[in-house]
Amino acid sequence: MTLRDTDFAALVEALRPELHRYCARMTGSVADGEDAVQDAIERAYAARAALSDPGAARAWIFRIAHNRVIDGSRRHERRVSEPLADDDDAQPPATAEDPEAALFREEAVHTAVARFIELAPAQRGCVVLKDVLGYSLEEIGALLELTVPSVKAALHRGRTRLHELAESPPSPAPRTVTPEIRRYAALFNARDWDGVRALFAEDVRLDLVLRERMQGATEVGKYLTNYDRLHDWHFALGWLDGREVLPVYRSPVDATPAYFVELTVNAGKITAIRDFRYVPYAVRDAVFEGVQVAEDT
Repeated sequence: MTLRDTDFAALVEALRPELHRYCARMTGSVADGEDAVQDAIERAYAARAALSDPGAARAWIFRIAHNRVIDGSRRHERRVSEPLADDDDAQPPATAEDPEAALFREEAVHTAVARFIELAPAQRGCVVLKDVLGYSLEEIGALLELTVPSVKAALHRGRTRLHELAESPPSPAPRTVTPEIRRYAALFNARDWDGVRALFAEDVRLDLVLRERMQGATEVGKYLTNYDRLHDWHFALGWLDGREVLPVYRSPVDATPAYFVELTVNAGKITAIRDFRYVPYAVRDAVFEGVQVAEDT
């Protein structure tokens, strides 16, 4: 029985935040994680006729997302091709009642998303599914197509490696604000829309994630008109997963951003805008660094 479109849409709506928590850590990036989520959902929708058991749709979509991020990893990581053997000597994972399990969950949830990419793929998947999302060993094995002993081995190794990473945080990278991004944020906050438009390349592209896409300075100008009607935003400058972004606060006095905007600059012009206003779950576990006031210079 094929999943009806309305049922599929409802399932995706409920699953998307959890799927993003997984994909963000698997890709090491909040933004790339959302790309993986969207791609997995599109693939699942196209192939939904092949799903014989609608009750298994949740795990099926997760498996599609997992395969998508692993396929992407193969372009960059040799270790993804290494087989994961069962390891009888691996320490058994802590049970849900074990205080040690709570420590593992705490460490996994609070480790920066970008650091998960330093784990081997199977270890990464097992740690995220177990310690961030709370899946059982059997559920993880079925989803990742691993035996339970292999899941235990990957989980043990991944937890050990994650703890090592937590004990040795990376040295802060030098931060230089791109002048065009600084000016864009300052002009946006000042509602100087003509000034913002002057920064656009003629073929500028906009991705208002989950809502719409536009291309061309004239079309993207409509996006500014929509923002002018709103009063629940204030742009700052900062970094997320090592990328320069614009954290956006609902109010200048808020402690944490509500979402973020990512810009691409080429030859002094804004060539692409990705606005995550309608993806609030994307910043649930995001760690913004070096946040600054967006003032023009």
